[in-house]
Amino acid sequence: MLVNDKMQQGYSYEYEAPTGQNFAKEFTPAFSPQQMLELGVFEGHYLNDCQAEFPQEWFINARLSLDKPDIKANYFGIKSRLSLSEWLRRGWIIGPDPRGWFQWYCRYYMGRRIFDIDALQIKRWKAFKRHAAQIRQNCLPMDLDCRRRQRQALLQWAYDPFF
Repeated sequence: MLVNDKMQQGYSYEYEAPTGQNFAKEFTPAFSPQQMLELGVFEGHYLNDCQAEFPQEWFINARLSLDKPDIKANYFGIKSRLSLSEWLRRGWIIGPDPRGWFQWYCRYYMGRRIFDIDALQIKRWKAFKRHAAQIRQNCLPMDLDCRRRQRQALLQWAYDPFF
């Protein structure tokens, strides 16, 4: 795959695993990138300029906002992310994925493997599970109005927020 988009030019990678298969055993996301986009993540404005890199079917029913980020495109209708500049400032953008964790996940899902980067991103994903525990501790079961920001964040990290 050769990538030439607004944030990355001349980057290429190959698929080493079948799409959606052969994940690290400790990496068990609840949703595929397509499902996440259809449910509503990142204010509908995350992959708009790099759709050619990913399967077109991911975007057919995606909740997108082409002009600018729109919290109404998020499943829980609430902003639950920091800006890319803040991610950069905190050192959370690692490896060849300038858009962060979700871009890594999309590429990993498609079959790209970079052992060291994959291990770091999976470690970050596992650490994010603490938000589910906080929701369980503070909310009644299926009260989806409770801690909507954390639920949206869980969805954006491929965890199931619907409990």
